[in-house]
Amino acid sequence: MNPDSLAIRYKHLFPELKRLSRAENVITEHNVLQPANMGIRTFMDAMCEENMLPNSEFRNMQHAETFLEGIKAGKRGIILMEHYSNFDLPGIMYLLSREGGIGKELADRIIAIAGMKLNEENPFVSAFAEAYSRIIIYPSRSLASITDPEKYKTEEQRSRVINMASMRALDRVRKDGNAVLVFPSGTRYRPGKPETKKGVREIDSYIRLSDIMMLVSINGNCLRFSEDPADMLGDVVCKDRIIMTASPVYDCNQFREEARTWKGAEIEDKKQLVVDYVMHRLETMHDENEAGRLS
Repeated sequence: MNPDSLAIRYKHLFPELKRLSRAENVITEHNVLQPANMGIRTFMDAMCEENMLPNSEFRNMQHAETFLEGIKAGKRGIILMEHYSNFDLPGIMYLLSREGGIGKELADRIIAIAGMKLNEENPFVSAFAEAYSRIIIYPSRSLASITDPEKYKTEEQRSRVINMASMRALDRVRKDGNAVLVFPSGTRYRPGKPETKKGVREIDSYIRLSDIMMLVSINGNCLRFSEDPADMLGDVVCKDRIIMTASPVYDCNQFREEARTWKGAEIEDKKQLVVDYVMHRLETMHDENEAGRLS
C-alpha cells in the first residue's frame, strides 16, 4: 500500500479516533441525524492544515454572507458542491472556519447530506465522517446496485423508512436556521469516468424544497483515489492548493425556471435537466477558477 495512503499516513490516529467515535455504524430511522463529533473535528482540521498549501482559500465570502443572512431570516438554504474526494466536506468546513466571523458561523450551520457508505463500510472511515453534522440517506444508486430479488425487496423497504426519516430531519434542521450541503453527483468524480460527474435526478427535489441556493466549486485535491476506489482508506494524501469558490445566491424557483429553458422545450425529463444545469454551472466555475491556481 502507498505510504501516503490514509491507512498508513494516519494509522497512528486510529486508536484515538476509535476511542472518540460514537460508532453509529448501522443506520436506522432513529439515527439519521448525526451531530458533529468535535473531538474528531480537531484531528480533521489538523489534517486539512497539514495538507492544504498556505495559499488555499475560500473565494467570494460576500456570497457566503448573503446566503447566511438568508437562512438566518428563515429561508430554506441548500449548498450544492462539486465532489472529488472525502476531503471535500472537511475542506469547506476548515476554510470557512479559518475565515472566522461570517465564515465560521456559516460552517457551524452546515449539515451535510451523506450516503450510508461512509458510516457502514469501515469504522475508521465512519469516524472521519463523524467529525461533521450529517443527515444520512439511503442513496438510490446503492439500491439500484442490488441484484438479489429478496435482498432488494428488504432493502427497498429499509431505504423508504430511512429516507422518510431523513426528509423529516432535513425540514427540522432548516427550521432551526441551518443549511444543508449536498453533493449533486452523489459520488466522487473519478477521472476517465464521466458518468461519476453526472448529477443525480433526485437533487431537483432538494432544490424544489429550498428557497435559496449557493453553488461551490472545488479546485485542487489533497486526497487522490488509490488503485481500488472502493478502498477509501487506500486514498492517497498529498499537498495541494485548494480553492473553493461560492456562486452568487440563487432563488431556487427562478433557477429551476432558468434551467428548464437552458436546452429548449424539447427535453422531456425536466428534473434531470435542472440537475444537468447545476453540473454545467459548477463545471464553468471550476474551469474559471483553475486558471492560475498553481502559478
